[in-house]
Amino acid sequence: MRHSPEVWGLALRSLQAREPVALLYVVESVGSSPGRAGFALTLTATDAAGSIGGGAMEHRFTTLARQALAGGKPFLQRQVHDPGAAEDRSGMICSGEQTFWFQPLGEADLPVVTALATAGAPRGVLRLGPQGLAFDPTASLPRRHRFVPGAAWSYEEDLGHQDRLHIVGGGHCALALSKACSDLDFTITVYDNRPGLPTFEANTWAHHKVLVPDYTAVAAHLPSGDDQYICVMTFGYKTDDVVLRAVMDHDYRFLGALGSRSKIDTMMATYAAEGVPAHRLRRIHAPLGLPIHSQTPAEIAVSIAAQLIRTRNEPLPKEGL
Repeated sequence: MRHSPEVWGLALRSLQAREPVALLYVVESVGSSPGRAGFALTLTATDAAGSIGGGAMEHRFTTLARQALAGGKPFLQRQVHDPGAAEDRSGMICSGEQTFWFQPLGEADLPVVTALATAGAPRGVLRLGPQGLAFDPTASLPRRHRFVPGAAWSYEEDLGHQDRLHIVGGGHCALALSKACSDLDFTITVYDNRPGLPTFEANTWAHHKVLVPDYTAVAAHLPSGDDQYICVMTFGYKTDDVVLRAVMDHDYRFLGALGSRSKIDTMMATYAAEGVPAHRLRRIHAPLGLPIHSQTPAEIAVSIAAQLIRTRNEPLPKEGL
């Protein structure tokens, strides 16, 4: 989640007015914690912007942070959302845990705060740690967040990072999925091989639209990586098969194919008989979408968007893809 511009705007106004202001920033989250890595909150004695997850925990630490505005020292705080936890209980029962950083902001932070507050949609890497905060507008990361615990802990966040959603096939379901995902922080690209396709032409939610000569050429547009999400939904079995054969040996965060259960079972049985490794087949989400008995393109889009959200919010394995 990108924190809102108001977080840095309040910090900038307060620093310019020489009013005490502090930053609370979630640097790590595990499980179903309400505060996710990248959530941020700034506060003064009378105002606040943003959130570190809400509830009793946020209320308590907002109160403590206000008491420490003048002369308070930075600290890193772990919170466990389990009433049975041996320590660091947050008072919430939603399970999971999060770690946030408290940092009173001062004049030395003004250049970074100014850059973030005035950039509109800042791009670059924000770095937090015992030494304070820094921002490099020229840097990028392979993942959105990176946290290294310990006494010399560090947190990095790529503020310009967006997950990439590639929709292969530009029909009615692709149009509905583009619309459904337009507010979900994906960069959306739609591919089709049919010039003049009305639903492809009418897709104003996709950031990019690519007309390919045939679907064997799609793989060249799909870089591997844990920020790449591929949804295959061409106009038929044969073209879906062409796309899947072209991409299934590559590593993506998500690869799914739309279709009926009988169609998908036939495809998977064919691949297995041809010797495609079982671990490759297990990574194909098919039929695409969560099983909510969706029928219309809009309903199918909701089921797929929910599946993408679930995948994105699941922790990556330590070794990546």
